[in-house]
Amino acid sequence: MSLMSTEQVAEFLGVKVERVKRLTRESLLIAKSQDENGEPQFDADEVKKYKELAARFGGL
Repeated sequence: MSLMSTEQVAEFLGVKVERVKRLTRESLLIAKSQDENGEPQFDADEVKKYKELAARFGGL
């Protein structure tokens, strides 16, 4: 399992960091763990699946 930071997820999805945080609060992206600073980290495979699903529904 490869982990991505909030910033990496935002860059991959092409959105702002605030949007990733909102998606996390709304349980649309689930953090797998936290780094040493308490920032969420996401499974890269799940982020890819979310991007594919969002594209099917009309985009992010």
